Amino acid sequence: MPHIVRNKDEIKRVKTYIEGFDENMEGGIPEGHIVLFAGSAGTMKSSVSFNILYNEALKGKTALYLTLEQSYPSLVNHCINMGYDFNKINTVIMKDLGNFHNDIAKLNNSDKGNLVIVDVGCIRKEIKDVKVSENRSWMNVIKNIIKKIKQEAKLDLFTLDSLSALYVLSRFENPRIELFYIFEFLRDMDITSFLISEIPIDGSKYAEYDEDFLSDGIIHLRLTPFRRNIVREVSIVKMRTTKCNHDVHSLEFKNGKFMALYGGQNPLL
Repeated sequence: MPHIVRNKDEIKRVKTYIEGFDENMEGGIPEGHIVLFAGSAGTMKSSVSFNILYNEALKGKTALYLTLEQSYPSLVNHCINMGYDFNKINTVIMKDLGNFHNDIAKLNNSDKGNLVIVDVGCIRKEIKDVKVSENRSWMNVIKNIIKKIKQEAKLDLFTLDSLSALYVLSRFENPRIELFYIFEFLRDMDITSFLISEIPIDGSKYAEYDEDFLSDGIIHLRLTPFRRNIVREVSIVKMRTTKCNHDVHSLEFKNGKFMALYGGQNPLL
């Protein structure tokens, strides 16, 4: 549970590592926040979230990236192609719950920051229990993974990719109530959490249920036609405990880093 600070200078923040963007929210996302990265397909919301986890691991933190759709080989190959050097951090791939304790030992024995990638698709193939594979117990499996890493090693940051896949996997009977308890669980874990939210291309909503109200922050990524090109853009919709600039920035990835440009809508040249 986040503690109450005595003054604003005590608020610790996690950078987004988007050059020109963190300055628009007092240096970054407050630690312990639950933030939606909302966008349609192709907006690089997963890559932006992964970029935060990787750079925090370079600082010695422990970060968990839980993928429900993309396989770990696909994810790792994509990130290597973007220029990430996994030799600089301790990367642990969890694809079999039977090896969970050995994987935890790898975290505790490392002298580097840790990036844990959990491939739920692989885990689903390993589990033969039909009752688990077909009902809401998958949410409990995910919670237990987070809790055990937090308790037995350490855990600073977490990404769930994605919420829409979680809804298909867990088949919530009462999504709004169950989501409330998921958010409360993450807050009790006292970790900075990023939830990938797939939204319509027109940006008519930021989430499927009440995630936008329950979250502490929303970072919106979008695709905007500009002349004969499609431009990626990023903006801060909300960020609690933070004074924000809500301008729309162009988002680019060059030379291994993300950059937010222009400080507003694309110039009409």
